[in-house]
Amino acid sequence: MRKSFIILFIALFSLTNIKAQSKLPDTKTIVAAACKEAGKQNKKAFIIFHASWCGWCHKMDSSMNDASCKNFFDKNYVIKHVTIYEQKDKSNLNNPGGEEFLKQYHADKQGIPAWFIFDKDGKLLADAQIRPDGASLDSEGKSVGCPAEKEEVSHFVKVLKQTASLSDAQADEIIARFSKNAITQH
Repeated sequence: MRKSFIILFIALFSLTNIKAQSKLPDTKTIVAAACKEAGKQNKKAFIIFHASWCGWCHKMDSSMNDASCKNFFDKNYVIKHVTIYEQKDKSNLNNPGGEEFLKQYHADKQGIPAWFIFDKDGKLLADAQIRPDGASLDSEGKSVGCPAEKEEVSHFVKVLKQTASLSDAQADEIIARFSKNAITQH
């Protein structure tokens, strides 16, 4: 009887431990933690919605982590990812609340990657959507996703200038690197 009790206890403990390890943080928690960390580091929070199958998402990460750009992004942003839209066999990788979050910011029909920049208090400063001059961030625009075309890269640089200290030399490096995404497009 005692041996059965010990085995049952170990099994329940293991199951609880596995379940606890597999629970992913929800989107709001990721964003809030990034904003808090950004505040402590005097940076902005840069949140990227992505999926493992998304080629443009990989291009976004590769571009931001390229040696020509990485220092700028690391110095100015706390970068966090939210996984969304995974295929059925990987749906357990999706962070809960991602779709609702995109809908709240008019990005649920835009595709991925989608990105947002927040201040330390969680106020949205900019996102991946191009809108007419003077339009509110509360309106839907056209997503640039991973910037590649000239208009997209220009929007991206404009956003970076609004949310960080970006020198002309850094802007040129970012323009050069992200413009390569259009060249390597298939």
